[in-house]
Amino acid sequence: MDDTNPKILEIQRDLLRKAGSGKRAALARSLSSSVIELSRRELRVRNPAATDTELAVEWVERNYGSDLADRLRRYLAVRGG
Repeated sequence: MDDTNPKILEIQRDLLRKAGSGKRAALARSLSSSVIELSRRELRVRNPAATDTELAVEWVERNYGSDLADRLRRYLAVRGG
């Protein structure tokens, strides 16, 4: 469901079209970075006693699946992390 006013939405789309590919890519990177940071911060709130490594593995599991998280756990165990 879109709660943005259709006129505002059209203005936003027009600005994105005019921004050029470099600016759009920078906006996408910035948005992705913000979303990742917010999701990591939420994991910390939900698991205050967890180590940074445990939180990183949890984040990978939630976003990329248990197979990759398990491989990361094995890698960290061998590496000593």
